[in-house]
Amino acid sequence: MTTALITGATAGIGAEFAAQLAARGDDLIIVARDSDRLAATAEDLIKRHRIACEVIRADLTDRAQLALVEQRLSDSSRPIDLLVNNAGFGVNQSFLGGDLDSEQQMLDVLVTAVLRLSHAALPGMVARGSGGIINVSSVASFIDGGTYSAAKAWATVFSESIHQELAGTGVTVSALCPGFTHTEFHQRAEMNVDSLPEWMWLDAREVVAASLADFARGRSLSIPGAQYKMLSTLARYLPRPLVRKVANR
Repeated sequence: MTTALITGATAGIGAEFAAQLAARGDDLIIVARDSDRLAATAEDLIKRHRIACEVIRADLTDRAQLALVEQRLSDSSRPIDLLVNNAGFGVNQSFLGGDLDSEQQMLDVLVTAVLRLSHAALPGMVARGSGGIINVSSVASFIDGGTYSAAKAWATVFSESIHQELAGTGVTVSALCPGFTHTEFHQRAEMNVDSLPEWMWLDAREVVAASLADFARGRSLSIPGAQYKMLSTLARYLPRPLVRKVANR
């Protein structure tokens, strides 16, 4: 029996990770800000899959609340086999003239929390010689899409770097880099994506299934969808001025 801890586990890709991991028999620790949604999600998972599901209410922008999750991850008496750093944060604004506190909160969730939670989880995993981390990044990490892309670029490079550092330990770190995925993320961030063509959209179930399959194969990078495999390859190998021009359009 393995145990997974998932941040941002009550909606979107995080909820799908919880559903698929529970379906295969993993016990869960789910982390989110909304107590009611946490309780409802845990109750549903326990009822449907007969697994144990612990809840931690935490706002990852709050360092004291983040520390509670760190402490759970580093508890050697209750080991965690898989950490899914999924909690999201979107800022729909230009950097110049935008709200600085919102930018800082985004970095707190997408960078600081990933850094600190990974640091808490990895020593125990390495000592046991098994387990790993999935960091939910984005194909936006390969283009210049504002501070969100910059934060996701950090998550992708961080994942690849730690994956390489841990080679031979039995521990895998993988960055999941999806493109546009049908979740409530864009609506909550007040992003207008209605004009995007259907071919650009991914299904959350397929995204998570691809991520778990790539993680099981020991891959440091998972890019679901043939369209995004192609686009991310172009973004990584075309001249950067051209990539910037296309991305801005």
